[in-house]
Amino acid sequence: MIKEASFFDQKSSLTDTSSLRAKRLFSLADHQKHHKRNQGGRPIKELIEKLERNHGLSKEEYIRLLSGLDGEARTLLAEKATVLRKRHYGNDIYIRGLIEFTSFCKNDCLYCGLRASNKNAQRYRLSKEEILDCCQQGHELGFRTFVLQGGEDPHYTDEILVDITKTIKKDFPDCAITLSLGERSRESLAALREAGADRYLLRHETANKKHYELLHPKGMSFEKRMQQLWDMKELGYQIGCGFMVGSPGQSTECLADDLVFVQRLKPHMVGIGPFIPHKDTPFRAEPQGDLDLTLALLGIIRLILPQALIPSTTALGTIDPWGREKGVLAGANVVMPNLSPVGVRKKYMLYDNKICTGEEAAECKHCLHGRMQRIGCGIAVSRGDPAGYRLEEAALAD
Repeated sequence: MIKEASFFDQKSSLTDTSSLRAKRLFSLADHQKHHKRNQGGRPIKELIEKLERNHGLSKEEYIRLLSGLDGEARTLLAEKATVLRKRHYGNDIYIRGLIEFTSFCKNDCLYCGLRASNKNAQRYRLSKEEILDCCQQGHELGFRTFVLQGGEDPHYTDEILVDITKTIKKDFPDCAITLSLGERSRESLAALREAGADRYLLRHETANKKHYELLHPKGMSFEKRMQQLWDMKELGYQIGCGFMVGSPGQSTECLADDLVFVQRLKPHMVGIGPFIPHKDTPFRAEPQGDLDLTLALLGIIRLILPQALIPSTTALGTIDPWGREKGVLAGANVVMPNLSPVGVRKKYMLYDNKICTGEEAAECKHCLHGRMQRIGCGIAVSRGDPAGYRLEEAALAD
């Protein structure tokens, strides 16, 4: 077994910007300003202990914590987050079978390779039969959650998606269905929930309105996106939110806003990962997000939500060859191997240099199984519901 601490000592060899330019999040002036505030406030260790005890801090305290992170603080966060992960989940790591079924999107988000105006994007759609084939293969490999993810593609009407959801639920009754389809009306969400969808992932991307407007084109509404998360919760979904770390224009205050929002929403899942630029977007020249900061935020989120399902994302594995292992050792407990047909995986490029685009599903699962074993964890064959979540409670919400 590889010692946990050794992973945090390794640096990425995949890029020359991961720990240099991405530190723009903390400009010299910004850092000095918050350092002065921190001198008169709680020491960082005390803030971490308070967060562990109360599962929440004030916005100002989050700013002080993020501004004062050093190696000792990051190690303490990882240690405390690991204790909580093991308390609620043992050494089990849940797998989700990711099915990226459409690369069409009507939106033009400035950070995304699938943006509507990207003429170089390769577009595809999977048929219902192709999606079911992915589920069948995944089920045989031990997957018990399928994640249907795609751009906001008007081709997939409520009627089509309800039919697909019902069929998956009928053919694989022991499995959970997670949807990640972007923004939809409350009526659409209700119909999909009734059809059998268990979970819905919607990254809010940022809880700061000005930052949101920097990342998205006019016509996309910050208020609408945030409201959908509350709507999904009311409809009985297990909900997931999340944000990019190191996205252009992100400040320490923006990240504090994200943490306060997560603390208030109390989602069942939180997905975060480093920003990675795509060559065909306006942010092509921007530096990627910082690995160490992303890992620290994973630990902070675990302390806020001890029972949450937190993925160690593909993006982490893209910027660091041990990124997914480091994510688990920082507090994550979910990995998401790709079940999409190999022939379309390179067409679903949200960011550049995405890993695992050429492996068959069985290879991908076998690889992750070995990676998790090396850090003392194991892949669990189950739906992987949040600790303490009872399915009968979800049924009452229907």
